[in-house]
Amino acid sequence: MSERAGVSPRLLRYYEEQGLLSPRREENGYRDYDEALVERVEQIRSLLNAGLTTEIIREVLPCLAEAATREYPAPDFVSRVQQERDRMAERLECLTKNLQAIDAYLDAVAQR
Repeated sequence: MSERAGVSPRLLRYYEEQGLLSPRREENGYRDYDEALVERVEQIRSLLNAGLTTEIIREVLPCLAEAATREYPAPDFVSRVQQERDRMAERLECLTKNLQAIDAYLDAVAQR
C-alpha cells in the first residue's frame, strides 16, 4: 500500500491513528488495504497540502465520499468547512498568481 499510495508506512499508520483510514485487519493482525484506500490517501494528501488539519479532514472525508446520501451536518461544522474553503480559495489565488509570474519569467528566458 505504501508504494501504491506513494507514502511511507509510518504515514499510513499515522492516518489510521488520526481516524482517516480504517484498513481491514487479517487474523494475523496485518492490515489489508483495498484499492479504494489508495484514492483516499491521495485525497488526504491533497487536503493536507491545501492546509486543512487532520481534525477537519476526519470530519469532511465522509461528507465528500457520501455527499448525496449523508445527513446534513451541524451548522457550526458547515461554518468551519466554509472558512477552510475560503482559506483554500485564497491560497489558490496566490498560487495562481505565482504560477503566472513563473510562466512569464520562463517565457522571457526562452525568448532570449
